[in-house]
Amino acid sequence: MSERSDDAIAILGGTGDQGLGLALRFARAGRPVVIGSRVADRAHAAADLVRAAAPGAQVEGLENPAACGRARIVILSVPFEHTAATVKGLREALAPGQIVVSMGVPLASAIGDSAARLLGVWQGSCAELVASLVPDGVAVVSAFQNVSAHRLRNLEEEVPCDVIVSGPAEARRIVMGLCPLVPGLRAVDGGPLSNARVVEGITALLIGMNIRYRVPEGVGIRLTGLPEDAARGSGRPAP
Repeated sequence: MSERSDDAIAILGGTGDQGLGLALRFARAGRPVVIGSRVADRAHAAADLVRAAAPGAQVEGLENPAACGRARIVILSVPFEHTAATVKGLREALAPGQIVVSMGVPLASAIGDSAARLLGVWQGSCAELVASLVPDGVAVVSAFQNVSAHRLRNLEEEVPCDVIVSGPAEARRIVMGLCPLVPGLRAVDGGPLSNARVVEGITALLIGMNIRYRVPEGVGIRLTGLPEDAARGSGRPAP
């Protein structure tokens, strides 16, 4: 890949556990993947890992700004404490029409407290913080916060989890379409981006449950009573 592709998915922070897990799953499903990192060598090494696990996959590793230029969808998989600096460093690389997916959660571990607690964010959520920093014309969507990194990287098993996707309607629909690429994931229409405030809080709740129930693989969420088309992962977001 040398030009931006609407099919490609860039994952910034794709060298971490959750980002790498998504890269593995998307590449195995046949989508072109670009792994971004602040350090080029780390991005290259992560791309090599993906190619080894998914022979024939179209994947490359680049520094974050270059990775942004390769894909319409850019997933931010970086710790909350690095989110603002990362997005500010990408302002020149992002262009109107792109979609930035925020996976960040303002966990209190960012200041040395428990990961089962949340920090207050002036904008309301990590996703809304990202939306306040991206250039005009770039849509921000909240998704994938509550998907277990351990389960993503275990390619022999499905990932039994609902993904609540919030943001502008058209961008939301596009990101919801990524979920069926991962066996077991189901996209759920989470409405406007302001609902990310609720979804991000679920992450802290699940971390506490992982600790109390001793589930190192990570617990997930399932919503009941959804229409059949949503149960197939093809729910249609409302305007």
